[in-house]
Amino acid sequence: MRQRVIPMLAPLTKQRESNDGHYSTTARGLAVLSSPTLNKGTAFTIEERKALGLTGLLPPEISTLETQVKRAYLQYEELSDALSKNIYLTALHDRNEVLFYRLFSEHLREMIPIVNDLTVGMAMEQYHHECRPPRGVYLSIDHTEAIEEAFANLGAGPDEIDLILATDAEQILGIGDWGVGGIEVSIGKLAIYTAAGGIDPTRVIPVMLDVGTNRESLLTDPTYIGNRHPRIRGDQYDSFIESYVKTATRLFPHALLQWEDFAPGNGRRILEKYRGGACTFNDDMQGTGAITLAAVISALRVTGTPLRHQRVVIFGAGTSGIGIADQICDAMIREGLSPEEAARCFWCVDRAGLLTTELADRLGDYQKPYARPQSESKGWSRDQGGGIGLAEVVHHVKPTILIGASAAYCSFTEEIVKEMSAHTERPIIFVLSNPPARAEAKPADLIAWTGGRALIATGSASAPVTYRGVTYVIAQVNNAMLYPGLALGVVVSRATRISNSMFLAAANAVSSLVTVRQPGASLLPHIDDLRSVSATVAVAVVETAHSEGLAQVRFKDIVQEVQDSMWQPRYRRILAC
Repeated sequence: MRQRVIPMLAPLTKQRESNDGHYSTTARGLAVLSSPTLNKGTAFTIEERKALGLTGLLPPEISTLETQVKRAYLQYEELSDALSKNIYLTALHDRNEVLFYRLFSEHLREMIPIVNDLTVGMAMEQYHHECRPPRGVYLSIDHTEAIEEAFANLGAGPDEIDLILATDAEQILGIGDWGVGGIEVSIGKLAIYTAAGGIDPTRVIPVMLDVGTNRESLLTDPTYIGNRHPRIRGDQYDSFIESYVKTATRLFPHALLQWEDFAPGNGRRILEKYRGGACTFNDDMQGTGAITLAAVISALRVTGTPLRHQRVVIFGAGTSGIGIADQICDAMIREGLSPEEAARCFWCVDRAGLLTTELADRLGDYQKPYARPQSESKGWSRDQGGGIGLAEVVHHVKPTILIGASAAYCSFTEEIVKEMSAHTERPIIFVLSNPPARAEAKPADLIAWTGGRALIATGSASAPVTYRGVTYVIAQVNNAMLYPGLALGVVVSRATRISNSMFLAAANAVSSLVTVRQPGASLLPHIDDLRSVSATVAVAVVETAHSEGLAQVRFKDIVQEVQDSMWQPRYRRILAC
């Protein structure tokens, strides 16, 4: 069993956890109750209360964790809006970590949008106006020399950290650049890793890479607590990132480094630079792409057609859209296509229209592989800005797969959908932008416009749709179905890096958990089953890491090892020392 430490939060004596589990601490009295990792509230036993100096500091009732969860959920339900619920869960996380994770893990479908997604953006807007206990590590581009000291202050050894999640908070879902408040993204995402994937919360580090902010309202706000200057770019930015990577990988050589909410150019460049020599990934690009690929695999099990024969139109060629193209393209290559042949299966459309070679000087490096030859679209109609719009692309390409990652509400019109469905028996249509107010189409409309033939997935949770006597369960393409299990597999196997094959294995594992034969069946598992989904994904990732020679640890029984490695939200005995 791996050693457990409590970084930043409590003066614990480090020791291995036995099967029944316990911690030892020198803390007493209010110091115990102030530690979210030690605190059990009214669940401390009489013996623990006496030994830890808690007699008289708690009500006399000895509660169970189950009773506390029921009580906490009742309080949660009484709150009227998402922001209030986010603040409540944050406060609970800061007060009693085990209770928070047990509550969260029992209500994942309901609470993931509260802990993460758009609600965390609303909470972030108030971040610098609130006095919250600090969680994580704040690294400043103005003090690169202090990176090692900051990590050292955690008191964690080289074998005691499994996952480090960093953001520079430039492109946060729904709000964009929000400076130092972006630490909430890292904290919220790591909470999902634990609740859904069993990643030990004492072995993770949320990191804020503060390079400044371009949001004027923050720069002029006297209460803002981050670096008060515009975002630094260029060589100084790259040098800062390099110092972070070198220091983190040297101090914690077995840790997985995740990148979150970086702008497309920075995120892509960072990933390409370090993925070959470090265990690292970008969930916005690779995670989104892999879970979308899982839904595509399920849809193709319905159609019975190979992936390499698909014509894919992607509307929205940003971080998510191109990340989706990359994962599907790689899977096509593994089916036997050359990289050039696979890239020719994609037509990516952005604000300026279809990506073509004539736009080369306006495209990011990550978009250029998907630019279509200018000669191909000669004679196609163009809009007033000179671009080739989505409707024209669909008309000429006759796609079998149409994916929306544009945040352009209702851009998949009835005319476009009917044009597509006229040329393919089972059109695969994913509307992935969220919230629903930004979705490219409504599931009910897609089903009606295609006569119930469309295979649909959405970015937000959607209620089932009944059409002509058939109930269609709408799959939600949620990264949380993939990244917790991916990380768990990497941690268990101590993989030296994350390969494309691991993402494909994870996607196949998710798809394998659904039965698509029944009319109207979902293309992805139910989000309430995330812990079992994560375990299945982790096993597939470990097996792939072994087969590729990337695993540093081998097991006779991978399934059992994965199950044993999943952290459980239960109270441990606390011994006074």
